[in-house]
Formats: sequence, C-alpha cells, structure tokens
Amino acid sequence: MGSGVRRWIAAVGGVCVLTLLFAGLVVRGVIRLNTPPWSRYPVRGVDVSHYQGSIDWEALRAQGVDFAFIKATEGSSMQDDRFLQNLDGALSAGVRAGAYHFFSFDSSGRAQAENFIRAVPLIRGMLPCAVDVEFYGDKAANPPDVAPTRRELRALLEALEAAYGRKPVIYATQSSYRKYVAGAFDDYDLWIRNVYLYPMMPEGRDWTFWQYSDKGKLDGCEGVEPYIDLNVFCGSEAEFEAYGR
Repeated sequence: MGSGVRRWIAAVGGVCVLTLLFAGLVVRGVIRLNTPPWSRYPVRGVDVSHYQGSIDWEALRAQGVDFAFIKATEGSSMQDDRFLQNLDGALSAGVRAGAYHFFSFDSSGRAQAENFIRAVPLIRGMLPCAVDVEFYGDKAANPPDVAPTRRELRALLEALEAAYGRKPVIYATQSSYRKYVAGAFDDYDLWIRNVYLYPMMPEGRDWTFWQYSDKGKLDGCEGVEPYIDLNVFCGSEAEFEAYGR
C-alpha cells in the first residue's frame, strides 16, 4: 500500500472520528445547532412535565427563564401529577406560565377538553393554554386520517376557547404541522418545534413561540429527564407582557 493511500485512509478515518464526535456532542446538547440571538429574541422560556422532576423555579428565573408551558393533561384521562406544583412554583417565582395538553389521536376532542378543564384553573395573567400535536408511538409510520383528526382537534380547541376565553396556541413539529395544521388552523397562534434550523413556515406564516432545543441544561431540574426544552417568544419584552391578556 502506497503512502498516498495510507494518508487518504488516515484522513477519511479522521473525518469519520470528528463527525461522530460532533454528532455525539449535538445529541448530548453540548453543541447547539440553534442559538437564537438574545438581541432578537429577548424573551426566553421552557416547557416541562413530570419528567423534569422537582423544579427549582427561582433558579430557572435567575437563569433568564421568562415563561413556561407546563404539561397538565394528555388524552381524555391522564393528568400530570406535578402540574399544580409546577404551576404554583412558576407563578411564585415570577415566571409567566401556561398549561399545555398533549393531544391524543385516539380520544374525542370533547373528552380531551373536559380532562384539561378539570385539571387547569382559570388564573388571570396566565399564558393561553396550548395543545401539543405531534406523532407518538407508531403514529408517524401510520398517521391517522387528516379529516377526523382535524375535526377532533378543532372540537378540543373550541371547547378550550369557550372555557378560558382565549384561543389556544397550537404546538406542532414540522411533520405534524404539514399533515394536520397547515391550511386548517391559520387563526391560531403557532408554537413550532425545530431543533436544527430556524423555522421557515409555508406561505410565510408567522410563529409565536419556537422550541429551538430539546437538549437544554439548566440548574434547578432534578428528574429522570436530564434535559429541558428551550423556547423563545417572537417579539419584544413589551409585546410579551401584553400577549394573551
């Protein structure tokens, strides 16, 4: 084997090692592909559930967390057992909070709304509630039909608006947005997930919240999930203060 071939093999091997190292750092959240500039997005937030365990909300507030979407319910019966504790902690620390519901493709929208309404009190100044629409289990490989999904999602959204007096926010991944949300719920504010790139929405649609990382590391969280989702609000601090009130 000639020296040129050996050098080529060594170079390729080095590139492979560096690529794997870089990928590992991205997966562990050491390197973030998305880093929204503070100058453009000064309002920062998190979203949490029981997976984050006991949360020190004062510590999160001290690290610049302005808002939090807190999981309250899932489907027609599940209620997050840390919701009320998290809500009280966030509000006490001066973190503006909103509750979110994880949408089930297998339950009626009305039943899901009733579950949420049982769990979430109406508190002045909270963020609008949010509905998380994303694939789970085998749903990505076998996506439910569009028409019935949209029908049940709309029933849920309208019931929540009637109960709380404000339109909910819709959370979606890129794939669930394209499948179920695009072109059907344009009058709802959008909370979009894109942990790799800046979210460029079809037809130039605006987004209100952007989940830019699922590998955040903040002091104050002690749970089975070592990471916390990071978000920004699209607007100024004054606009956020007025938002949803």
